[in-house]
Amino acid sequence: MLPTDTIDRLFRHESGKLVSLLTRIFGTHNLDLVEDVVQDSLLKALEHWKYRGIPKNPTAWLITVARNKALDTIRREKNTKEFAQNLSPLLKSAYSASATLQQQFDEAVVEDEQLRMMFVCCHPILAEEAQVALVLKTLCGFSISEIAKAFVQPEETISKRLYRAREQFRQHKIPFTLPHPDELQNRLKNVLICIYLIFNEGYSSSQHPSIIREDLIEESLRLAKLLSDHKTTAKPETFALLALCCFQAARLHSRMDASGNLIPLKEQDRSSWNQSLIQQGIGYLQKSSEGAHASEYHIQAFIALEHCTAQDFSSTNWQRIIELYDWLYRLRPDPLIGLNRLIAFAELHGPQAALNEVKKIKDGDLLKRYHLYPATLGEWHQRLGNKEIAKKYFYQALELTQSPAERILLESKLIKA
Repeated sequence: MLPTDTIDRLFRHESGKLVSLLTRIFGTHNLDLVEDVVQDSLLKALEHWKYRGIPKNPTAWLITVARNKALDTIRREKNTKEFAQNLSPLLKSAYSASATLQQQFDEAVVEDEQLRMMFVCCHPILAEEAQVALVLKTLCGFSISEIAKAFVQPEETISKRLYRAREQFRQHKIPFTLPHPDELQNRLKNVLICIYLIFNEGYSSSQHPSIIREDLIEESLRLAKLLSDHKTTAKPETFALLALCCFQAARLHSRMDASGNLIPLKEQDRSSWNQSLIQQGIGYLQKSSEGAHASEYHIQAFIALEHCTAQDFSSTNWQRIIELYDWLYRLRPDPLIGLNRLIAFAELHGPQAALNEVKKIKDGDLLKRYHLYPATLGEWHQRLGNKEIAKKYFYQALELTQSPAERILLESKLIKA
């Protein structure tokens, strides 16, 4: 039997590469066709590997299958579809189709193609929210529900965004090319948001059996590092995001016990935190200070640094963290930021003071579909001795989360309430 975690990690990683590579050939207006070829390739791999095991070079195996399926698709659709503008005549010719396709696969630097595709998806013709949703769905294999969780939005809203984005790609036939350096900088903002959300889903997975998705952590760090190594995108906010990812990744393995159960920050073994990653994060944070202004990633990185440098939970500088959250909330009055600010606020001023502030969160009603909201309210009421109210909120949180690890933690709180 194939190990599920290995397959998930491999498919999640490779599907984005294949989508990027095939979009370069088929054109952005044929995204549905691209995804069909990728899906067929992954299904064939699953069926083949089930009996023969995973090959030594699964990436090469998948690329070969995808190339063959792409050629079949081109031959079948050549009279009804237009492919990438610069390749379409060659792909439609019986004499040159196979050689042209082979050349494209041989020349493509797959890692860079994926990053290129991220910038293509962040084309200004699309709404910003649609750009990010398209990257997460098409390149990163996120489900509609995972994207909805990231945006704190209904799944129906996300589905509509994706549909509109695909329609615009089809109508405008957006070229699969990197934009001018000035435009590249403009698109960087949303590419960084995508990487940030990939990291967040890896750090706290909404649906996976394990709350930590190391494949997504590695992918987000890889993409951010690629951006930091490119002179056009090596901007202060890029280094700040890298710093944030390093600080958060340094604490990964202390967040779960040997049985896969979540360990709250207060109970984590800080001696197990990865000091090398923390030092790398400090280095990136220093590089990020060269800009004229602080981005959201700068502020979040400083919040994470406060946690990483506190000797223990009781010595955490909560006042400084609240000040940083105040700054972050002014930049982006997002309800999740408001809730995280209050979690820190409760540590300094007590749970009752935090409960008194909850209704002041802007657009706070959006939090009602996010499990962390009732889970936090339940935690505060439990600390105040309001057991029945705490149980009510913990049950609400259980209904809102699909994460097995989160459910186990909430059930343990119910037992204690």
